[in-house]
Amino acid sequence: MKDKRILYVSSEVVPYLPETELSSTAFNVAKKAHSKGVQTRIFMPRFGVINERRHQLHEVIRLSGMNLIINDMDMPLIIKVASIPKERMQVYFIDNEEYFKRKAVYSDEDEELFDDNDERMIFFAKGVVETVKKLNWAPDIIHIHGWMASLLPLYLREFYKEEPLFTESKIVTSLYNSGFEGELDSEMADKVRFDNLDEAKVKTIETPNHTNILKSAIENSDAIIKGSEDLSDEILDFIDNSETVVLDFQKDEDITEAYLEFYSEKVLENLND
Repeated sequence: MKDKRILYVSSEVVPYLPETELSSTAFNVAKKAHSKGVQTRIFMPRFGVINERRHQLHEVIRLSGMNLIINDMDMPLIIKVASIPKERMQVYFIDNEEYFKRKAVYSDEDEELFDDNDERMIFFAKGVVETVKKLNWAPDIIHIHGWMASLLPLYLREFYKEEPLFTESKIVTSLYNSGFEGELDSEMADKVRFDNLDEAKVKTIETPNHTNILKSAIENSDAIIKGSEDLSDEILDFIDNSETVVLDFQKDEDITEAYLEFYSEKVLENLND
């Protein structure tokens, strides 16, 4: 895996957000890969609860400045970057005043999901791809963590399918049980349709609940990792019927080595045969 390029895209990463199964796994796997000589980049949303001064975030002017079209609206893309102390690993933050300035992550003070979480997902997916294009950095593997990042496989497979930078990239999605109750905006599928994506694939998120968002990620990924020990029966059945390469849940002490082995032996070698 030395000198391979892995793009980690996660809803949450420590130390920028509280420690959870998701945020810790995304960080630890990237850290291990980096220590083995893998070229890594980490992307996450710049949620308003992240303390920019403490973590020394700064805007990258050469990467910022473009507008992304979200449901026929021009939304300015701001890119910020920070380095994880001691690790020499760069983390890129996708930012926008409308979507990410609020001092919260997914929900308001009453634990109600934000009405625009669907648009935040679309913006995040497009923002990651457009930034990587500006960096001209072609990843061998794109590893996705968390539901806020779970539209990225769909957009890579459909909206950006002609983009040469990602022609050889393999998409790996880790699935977690840290989701949300209820549904996102009822018009989410129509907002995705605005980008002229394949109708059969859009239908998967017609009812935009956590399960269907994960199903969309599964059907557009090359490989799946069970990031949580307990996933719903519906998701497990969907994985079984997907004929996708799968890595089962790993205990903390095995996780980083198992992931690197999975990349090398299953994702890159087997899928290139």
